[in-house]
Amino acid sequence: MNIEEIRGYCLSLPQTTEDMAFGEEYLLLRVCGKIFACIGLERPDYFVVKCAHDYATELREHYPEITPAWHWNKKYWNQLSLCGSLSDALILSLIRHSYHEVVNKLPKAIRNSFPEMLDIKD
Repeated sequence: MNIEEIRGYCLSLPQTTEDMAFGEEYLLLRVCGKIFACIGLERPDYFVVKCAHDYATELREHYPEITPAWHWNKKYWNQLSLCGSLSDALILSLIRHSYHEVVNKLPKAIRNSFPEMLDIKD
């Protein structure tokens, strides 16, 4: 997968928007205003997704292309390299997982207002 395919997939998820609030080097993908992915435009061979703590650790131990995200809370954010052997299916699964992690932390009123967000599963 490349960054454009990843961006397109992220934007296909319900209630997703994009912005460059961190500067022109970073594209942030948000669900209801909360970040679930970040693409570094100066290094398009990497991107960052949120992850459940235990799962994040497990992924890092299993895949050399998955590391703690630089300048993010390393307990929850993983950096994925697109230069390795990560399958497209795994990358899409990790994007959905990140989206799901963020949606689950949204206030109940917001989740209830957009039930299509809850249909996205890891």
